Amino acid sequence: MLVLYLAPGSSSMAPHIALHEIGAPFEARPLSFAKQELRSPAYLAINPEGKVPTLLIDGRALTEVAAILFYLAKRFPEAGLLPAGDIEAEAQAVSWMSFIAATLHPARRRGLEHARAVYALADRRLGGRDWAIGRYSIADIHLFRLYWRFRNSLNPAPGEFPALEAHYQRMMARPAVQKICAIEAAIGYELPA
Repeated sequence: MLVLYLAPGSSSMAPHIALHEIGAPFEARPLSFAKQELRSPAYLAINPEGKVPTLLIDGRALTEVAAILFYLAKRFPEAGLLPAGDIEAEAQAVSWMSFIAATLHPARRRGLEHARAVYALADRRLGGRDWAIGRYSIADIHLFRLYWRFRNSLNPAPGEFPALEAHYQRMMARPAVQKICAIEAAIGYELPA
């Protein structure tokens, strides 16, 4: 049994999308930042860091977006979220997810100009490809979630990040992404600043 602890619009959005792409049964357990549910004793017993996402796999906790995405892609290979038997493509996906977690995710904390410079780097890295590793993968889901938040909170100028914007539009056309955006918006966003 899979259980995903999430907070709408947070980093947990990426595994939430992946679970819908895969089509595997799971239970979603939304948590509220406003109600401090991520700091409740019950949740801290599951994830002592008090962060989302947490994926329970038959009761065992797995944390961190990249790890959860990698687990889901490997456990459900029929979904095609990682190229089967292509170690270089898998390494490229891990490279993208490392870049996203270590460089894109913390960029906003260093100010708007730094964030814009980092997103410009991501835009150049994506280049003219439709997908991060040349075909749709967990790297695209992870990239989308970060750009989705950046785009919706900082409103980059039209044409500022053409590759990321085209990627965003392709992602928004995916049924799983549309579904998660609707589900999470209905629950309500309480993202920390």
